[in-house]
Order: sequence, then structure tokens, then C-alpha cells
Amino acid sequence: MAAAGSASWQPQEEGLKEICGLLEQQISPYSSADKSQIWQQLQHYSQFPDFNNYLVFILARAEGKSGEIRQAAGLLLKNNLRTAYKLMSPAHQQYIKSELLPCLGAADKHIRSTVGTIVTVVVQQGGILGWPELLQALVNCLDSSDLNHMEGAMDALSKICEDIPQVLDSDVPGLAERPIKIFLPRLFQFFQSPHTSLRKLSLDSVNQYIMLMPSALYTSMDKFLQGLFVLANDPAAEVRKLVCAAFVQLIEIHPSFLEPHLKNVIEYMLQVSKDTDDEVALEACEFWSAYCDAQLPYESLREYLPRLIPILLSNMVYADDDESLVDAEEDESLPDRDQDLKPRFHTPRFHGSDDAEDDDDDSYGIWNLRKCSAAALDVLSNVFGDEILPALMPIIEAKLSASGDEAWKDREAAVLTLGAIAEGCINGLYPHLSEIVAFLIPLLDDKFALIRSISCWTLSRFSKYIVQDSGNKKGYEQFDSVLTGLLRRILDINKRVQEAACSAFATLEEEAAEELAPRLEVILQHLMCAFGKYQRRNLRIVYDAIGTLADAVGEKLNQPVYLEILMPPLIAKWQQVSNSDKDLLRLLECFTSIAQALGTGFSQFDQPVFQRCINIIQTQQLAKVDPISAGVQYDKEFIVCSLDLLSGLTEGLQGGIESLVAQSNLRDLLLQCCMDDDSDVRQSAFALVGDLAKVCPVHLRPRLSEFLNVATNQLTTPKLNETIAVANNACWAIGELAIKVRQEISPVVMTVISCLVPILQHAEQGVNKSVVENTAITLGRLAWVCPDLVSPHMEHFMQPWCISLSMIRDDIEKEDAFRGLCAVVRANPSAALSSLVLMCKAIASWDEIRNGELHNEVCQVLHGYKQMLRNGAWDQCISALEPPEKDKLSKYQV
Repeated sequence: MAAAGSASWQPQEEGLKEICGLLEQQISPYSSADKSQIWQQLQHYSQFPDFNNYLVFILARAEGKSGEIRQAAGLLLKNNLRTAYKLMSPAHQQYIKSELLPCLGAADKHIRSTVGTIVTVVVQQGGILGWPELLQALVNCLDSSDLNHMEGAMDALSKICEDIPQVLDSDVPGLAERPIKIFLPRLFQFFQSPHTSLRKLSLDSVNQYIMLMPSALYTSMDKFLQGLFVLANDPAAEVRKLVCAAFVQLIEIHPSFLEPHLKNVIEYMLQVSKDTDDEVALEACEFWSAYCDAQLPYESLREYLPRLIPILLSNMVYADDDESLVDAEEDESLPDRDQDLKPRFHTPRFHGSDDAEDDDDDSYGIWNLRKCSAAALDVLSNVFGDEILPALMPIIEAKLSASGDEAWKDREAAVLTLGAIAEGCINGLYPHLSEIVAFLIPLLDDKFALIRSISCWTLSRFSKYIVQDSGNKKGYEQFDSVLTGLLRRILDINKRVQEAACSAFATLEEEAAEELAPRLEVILQHLMCAFGKYQRRNLRIVYDAIGTLADAVGEKLNQPVYLEILMPPLIAKWQQVSNSDKDLLRLLECFTSIAQALGTGFSQFDQPVFQRCINIIQTQQLAKVDPISAGVQYDKEFIVCSLDLLSGLTEGLQGGIESLVAQSNLRDLLLQCCMDDDSDVRQSAFALVGDLAKVCPVHLRPRLSEFLNVATNQLTTPKLNETIAVANNACWAIGELAIKVRQEISPVVMTVISCLVPILQHAEQGVNKSVVENTAITLGRLAWVCPDLVSPHMEHFMQPWCISLSMIRDDIEKEDAFRGLCAVVRANPSAALSSLVLMCKAIASWDEIRNGELHNEVCQVLHGYKQMLRNGAWDQCISALEPPEKDKLSKYQV
């Protein structure tokens, strides 16, 4: 290829011909050439230092070649520059930049667009400072009267604003002001252009800065808002959509800017929420949820509700082209396509009271106007409650009473509406709940699949109240009808209904818990029948429903008659699924719940399950460094699910796990997982360390100091907030180990304490509740086993510690923490004097200390202070307590 030399660089005719020929073959649908071979040949040419010069030459100057070939050269150049720009010689970089600039105004629209994309990549790689000529060229093009030049520059600028907006809001040597300040007035001017493309690109560019809010935009906000009102009724739907997007972003991020114009904005958003273009209406409907989340007065919205609600309801009726209408026809005999199987991520085990809750997962289809309007109605019902019912109920009743097949979409939308307001309007709906439920139950058998599926969802939204009312005879019969109705739908032939019924049933299970025990046999028969007939996608939901059932009924599941229905199909699947099949992850999760529910009843299945978890962890750890020897690609989800199942086994089998651990290399594998670079793996690993510490600490002892050091390291990380769940589990595991190994914990006690105290001191600032609880408990456990080490430092943490202890519910962990409190107070009573009121409040937080020994210790501590404090000081301390707290302390005769 040609020798390098910047301005004088010229391509060789032969090289040019060859590359053009390859590009032609690559893009031609009729070429018989092997595409992968062409790709390899092009990759081979990429080794030559001036290959990218050829590509830019073809893009910019190969006038005789087709636009497609020139574009293909440009796209290949863009991909090459992403990885190779910084490695290129300055001369070649300069040549490429000098060829790109004149093409900003190319006559061919597609060439202009490709150039804009490449320009963005060059700025991304080399920075704006590395290309001072670019800014001037963009300004010149924007200021020209040639539409091609204006469009080309605007296209490049909009791509820079979208991909790397911050570069235009930074100081550039030689420029008096930041580039954004130079461009903004020109962008605002284009809002009034007669050309749709310029109005669209300019508004899109400004919108990219709403989140960043550079001072240039902040100071010209009035001008921006004026521009938005000018564009509000633009004839082009794509421009109106961007106007809506701007208002939605502004209300989310800077609502104060809109406050003076609120009436006008709301009026406009009402109008576009029913725009003839669905995408505009969708963008507009995002506004209502965003408004409720913004710190704006609800009053301003209240007067518009009678107009807004009918619009939302009308948007909730299925559009004729909604993709769900096609999906809804799929029956169970059609195999799932790969794209139907969405990836799903396992939530690692978390020790504490507030586990992450699953969001309602609407796994069918994409976000659209119908779903957005339903979500807005849900939010509005939570803000305004029953106030919206007068505007809403007549429409719902009218839609529900619409008869005939042609009105099924209206009936379906009415059922969706009831589900959307089930939470927010429950007070107003509650008196009519049994009529609503009685109306919904027959719809479970409707001839239209989408009515059957939405009825499942809406019933699940009321399930909490359906379960609450099952105490009386009528309520019990209704609960029974809902339960059997959902079970019937779980065996529907329509996939969409199967999914809705299974998800709704899982919600009902969570609410009903042990209420399900009398019906376990019939429930299991239905679930295992579904397990046998579902396709892969819905099978995953059955696993969830089985796991949720096990969590709900617990040890009641441990009956031979139930296990005979439940376990054989699961074990058959367990034997059939390979260690690298993603379906195994659901099965591992399902077994985790079953193992915890069955307790020692799981021992008949424990050996193969335990061994397989060990094998999976081992294989995956090997795959991380050498996937070829491991025979599988590394996927951390397999390690996390296996660790969590081992935790479930440990929790269920208790001491029964001991012999399995003894015969395995779990200890060494677990230590490796505790040091993994992935936080999810570490999170689950420390949960297992804590569970094992409770039942068989002897097997952790040989590497105890390593476990303790690694756990302590999780608390000293500078970015604690990013790995707070890991720190939470590590902290809890240290506490569990401490009470088992006692004095052997002493080498790390001071380091751990120094990490725990700041967490308690910042508890007010929104640290996760479970983390604060576990911190207070672990501090107490360390104080209990090493009071001599902990007590000299008490005054640093007594106050926040006592506040945190008073928030913890009564249980065995709280008992341990209070043993520690008593131990350090005995060792250093004067250090706790300044926190005595808070300590009394913490003691008063107990409903009842059931452990007689601890009760006596607390008594002694209180009496000790009563004797120590003379001259009315004790009475003064007691007078600072609330009356209920004084009552609680009277149990200790003080």
C-alpha cells in the first residue's frame, strides 16, 4: 500500500480497486462469495497503517462509486476508528479529519449521516481539543444558507450531543466560551426553520442537555420554553414527540422551571395525550406519572382529573395493531422461539429484614401507550385515592356492560382499569369488593384469551383483601372460587393466559401463606400438571410458583402424599438438564425454597443436590480461567444460585448438613468465592459462611483467620455503598462466627469495630435498614465475646448503637446483641452514662425478654445505675422517657 505522508497521501489505484471490490461483494445480496472470507480479508487489510485512509478516500471522493459502497466504507471506518484511532500516526489521523470536514455538506443524505457518525467517534476518541477545526466547520455550515450544509452539520452535532454531550460543555483553550454556549442560540433559531429535519435535530440536541443542565441552558431557559411552545403544535409528529419528551424531562429533573407555566403545560399535555400519533401520545402520557413524582402541588393537577381520566381510559383499549393481539392467539402446542426467552437475573441471598421486592414484571411485549396509560392511572390512584372514582366508575361500568364480541376490547380495558386502581382506590372499592370479585370470577372463563389473562392479573391485585376476608363464610367461599379459578387457568391452552394465571397464583400464594395448607394436594396436582405440559418460557414461571408455594406453607409441605406429587417430576427434570443449561438456574432456585420448607425432610434428596452444587461451582471457577478445559462458558449466575441452594440446604437440614460438608472441599471453594471479583458471588458466599457458622463452624475453623480477614475487607472498601449487600452479609457472618469461636475472633475485633461504628453513625442518612440492624447485632456479639477489647471504646458508639438496637424486632439475634450491651456496660459503666436515656429506650424496645438469664442481666445493669446515680439523677433520667417506655421498664423493678 502507499507510503505514509499526510497531505500528499494518495491511494494506489490497485489497492483502491481491490477494497472497493471487496466492499461491493460484502454488501451485495446477490454475491456468491463467502461473506466470512470477505470479512477476514478486510480484517487482514486493517493491519496496514493506511487502510483507514483508503476507506475515508472512498467515502469522501469515490464519486464514480455507488452510495452504498461509499457508505459501507464509512461504516467500516467508523468501527476501525473505535478501536484503532489512538494507535494511528498523527499524520493519518489528520488526513482522515481533513477528508471528513468537506463531506459534512455532501449532496447525498446517507453520506452526510455516515460522516456525522464518524465525526462523533473521532471526537469520542481524540477529544474536542484534538480537532480545533471541527467547531469552526460546524458553525460555518450551520450559518450557511445551503440546506445540505445545515443538515449535515446538524446531524453530526446531534450525534455528538447524544453520545458525548459533556465535551461541548467544557472549556476549550483559545475559545472565550464553552462550545455549548456558541451552539445553543443557533439551535434555538432552528426551532423556527421551515425544514422539519432541522427542527427535529435541533430540539433533540437541546433535550440531551436537560439532565446535565449546563449554565448556558440554565440561563437561557426562558428562551428554550418559548421555543417549546412554538413547536408544541408542529405538523411533524416526530417534533411533537420531542416537545413532550422535553416537558417530561423538565418536570422530572427541574420542575421549578415549569411551575410558572404549569396551567399551559398541563393543558398541552392533555391535548397530546390523545394525539393521533401513538408515539406522541405515549411520550405525553409519561408526563402524568412524572408529575406525581415531582415535588409539585397536587392541587394544580386535581382540577384536570375529570378530563384526564377519560383520556387515559380510552388509551388503555388495545390498539388494532398491538402486537399482543397476535401473541394472544398462540396456544401451548407452539414451541417457544429463542427470542421469547428473556434473560432473567437471580437476586443473590441477602440476610436481613428488607429483601428486595420483585417489581410487577409484564414480560409480554414492549412498553406502549396502553401500558403507559395504565401505569399513569395507577400512580394517580395512589396520589388522589378515592377522589378519582366519580370520574372513573361510570366509564368502567359502561365498558363492562358493553355486550357483543366486537366490544371485547372495551371490556378488557375496564378490567385492566380495575386492576390499575386496586391499590390506590382500595378504600372506596372495599365496600364493593365482593361484587367486584364476583364479577371477575366468570371472566376467568371468557371466550377471549386476553380477557381471561387480564382477569387473572386484576384478581391478583386484590388478592391481599380477598385473603383478609376469607375469615367469614362468604369470604372463604369467594377465596376458594378465586383459587380454583386461577388453578383452572393455569391449565389453559393459551400461553398468555398460562403466564398470567401462574403469576397471579404466585401473588395469591404469598398473601394466603398457610391458608393454602388444606388445599395443598389439589394445588400441587395442578402445578405439576402444568410443569409437564408448559413450553420453556412459561415453565420458568411454574418454578417460581412452586418455590413461592414452598415459602408460603413451609414445613406443612413435608408430607409423603405431597412429596410424591411434587418431587418425581422435579427430580426427572434435574437429571435431564445439563450444568450449563439456563433452565437449571430456575430449578436451583426452586430447590432452595423446597429445601428450606422441608427442613430435615429434604435429607432423602440432599446428597445428589449438595454434590451437584459443589460440581457446578468447581466447573464455573475453572471456566473463569479456562473455558475450554471446563467445557462450559463462565456464567456467575450458576455459582450464585448454587451457593444460595447450599444456604437453603444448610438452613433446612441444620446439623444434618455436617457430614456432607465434611466429605467435600466446600470450605476451600467457599473461601475462593468470598474473594471473587464479582459482588453477587461474594454476597451469596458470605450468606453461606454465616449459615454454616450457625450449624457446623468446626469445618470453617481450619481457615478461620482467612474467612475473617476477607469478611472484614468487605467492610473497609472505600465504595461501601456500591457493595452494601456484600458488606451486610459479611458483617452478619462475622457475628455468627464470633459467637461460635468466641476468643478466636479477637485478632479482627478492633478492625471490624472501626468499620461498624461509621455505619451506625450515618444510620440517619438513609443507610439500608437491614445493614444497620446487622451492624448493631454484630457489634453486640463482638462485645459479648470480647468485652475487654470493646468496652474501652464505648463512648464512640454507645448513642447510635442504642438507637439502632431499639429498632430491632425481638429475636435470638437481638438477645445476643443485648448480652454484649450488658457485658460492656459491666466492664466500663461510666462510659455509658452519657447515653443512659438511649440505653433505657433500647431496653424498653423489648416486648418481652423471654430468656431468663438475659432478663436478670438487664435487671442488674439497670439497678446498678439506679444505685450509682444519686440526688435525683436517676429520676431525671427516667423522666426523659415516654409513658409506654416507663411501663416497659417497670418489669425490671426500677
